[in-house]
Amino acid sequence: MLVINPMNRTSRTERHAAIMPLLKDSNAEVRLAAARALETLEAAESLEEVFDRLKRGDRAAKVAAIHALGRIGGEKVVPILLYCAGRNEEEIRCAAVKVLGELGRQEVVATLLEKLQDPSVTVRALAIEALSHYRDPSVASRLIPFLEENDGVLDAEAALALGRIGDASLAGSLIKLTRSPHDRTRAAAATALSLLP
Repeated sequence: MLVINPMNRTSRTERHAAIMPLLKDSNAEVRLAAARALETLEAAESLEEVFDRLKRGDRAAKVAAIHALGRIGGEKVVPILLYCAGRNEEEIRCAAVKVLGELGRQEVVATLLEKLQDPSVTVRALAIEALSHYRDPSVASRLIPFLEENDGVLDAEAALALGRIGDASLAGSLIKLTRSPHDRTRAAAATALSLLP
């Protein structure tokens, strides 16, 4: 008979370590169950545990912690994510901007708009994508100039974001992007045109 001693429960880290190898199991059902189990474990992490990882972890742990904050959600995570969006490390800023967009909270729009001027193209592209979650004409007007970037990154993200925001008056600008020399931009323009009302 198995006796469970509540004082001898395994830590979340040990459970995580036990599940991780199952992601490479030969059986697809086992891999899927392991992935779901890890999601459940990570979602159950308390804000304090995630914040501790954010303070003490290496860069990869910090990025993972930022994504965990997004799964936790709520107003308590917003100040932490805003702080991370202002960090020097590009990977940290990227993760924070992405998660801030996914939260869809109105109070983060000003920070996302600031990130449109970030020195990193990747951060700017993620800020454009993040802003696509807001159907605000003032946001759309800040994204329109990126349609002229002609770089296959920022112009493509802007096209997709503006398509999601749904301003039909931009159809002409998006049609011009279908002739871009960049494959990604042409694909984004086609998708954006299909999203317009």
